[in-house]
Amino acid sequence: MKLDQSFEVKAPLDEVWSALIDIERVAPCLPGAEVTEAGDDGEFKGTFSVKLGPTTAAYNGTLKMENVDEATHTATMRANGTDKRGQGGAKAQITSVLSEVEGGTKVDVSTAFPITGRLARFGRGGMIQSVSTRLLREFAACLQSSLEAQPEPTPEAAPASAPEAGAAPAALASGAVVGSRS
Repeated sequence: MKLDQSFEVKAPLDEVWSALIDIERVAPCLPGAEVTEAGDDGEFKGTFSVKLGPTTAAYNGTLKMENVDEATHTATMRANGTDKRGQGGAKAQITSVLSEVEGGTKVDVSTAFPITGRLARFGRGGMIQSVSTRLLREFAACLQSSLEAQPEPTPEAAPASAPEAGAAPAALASGAVVGSRS
């Protein structure tokens, strides 16, 4: 299954980029996602659960950035999850591309993922796309709020040689996001 979606954030591109490549910072914005362990190798362990119609999908898994290209503001991550009840699994490759737009930043998210087990049947009727759209909308709203809540650095508080925004080494949690566009 492949899902594509876009959202906009009313914040400068460098701020959004820095936030999106920092897994531990943005994971709380994805409903049902929790980072439980950050490995030294850049791999994160965590859980994800979401209600799909009459059932709840709950996964244990890993998430790792495979490619972060600051020049093009493109981040690709790979996620692997196993159903907590042993009834299937999911893998995903999530690519996010950020671009500057008037008034903020546009984020295009493309997710390719196979799902196995009993959850796979929900993909046929469009339920996964519907839930993915809702999750991405909630993620974008939370990301917007978290960026707005960041205090602006004051001239006396900001060192003259402050590092460039976007220098964070972690990964894109929106990667945990799957979105859809009809």
